[in-house]
Amino acid sequence: MKVLIVSDNHGEEEILQQLKARHKDEVELFLHCGDSELPFSSEAMIGYDGVRGNCDLDTDYPEKLIKELSGNRIFITHGHLYQIKSSLLPLKYAAEEEGATIACFGHSHIAGAEFMDGILFINPGSIALPRMTKEKTYAIIELKESVFFVHYYNEKGEKLSSHTFEK
Repeated sequence: MKVLIVSDNHGEEEILQQLKARHKDEVELFLHCGDSELPFSSEAMIGYDGVRGNCDLDTDYPEKLIKELSGNRIFITHGHLYQIKSSLLPLKYAAEEEGATIACFGHSHIAGAEFMDGILFINPGSIALPRMTKEKTYAIIELKESVFFVHYYNEKGEKLSSHTFEK
């Protein structure tokens, strides 16, 4: 199982299309964690399962999504409704209520991954306006048996880092 996660492109359409083209043969699911600032039906968002961020005006985006893949329940949200800039606890409680094993979110523009109480939390950072780094980032989660591999890439597709978490 491979899942690409991107967030906070803030109107930049071309990068979303580039990511789809670059990874279409290896990734089973494309997730967008909000603040695309694009219409729900825009060509750039076709193929992405996306949620509404605090900068998204189109109300066709849901506030949260649940996706199932390879026995994993994935909770997708932007994060602003769960105060992710101060704590992961509200997001953790929401993910637990949904029975999620993976929680994907954006909003802070800071890439990071953490495994807590059986849930993998992943923020892909921002593909347009990164904070705390100059690198514009996205992530790919790979699950092999009972191990999560989280790989971070820059907008050119160059691998920046990898993290391993046992399920």
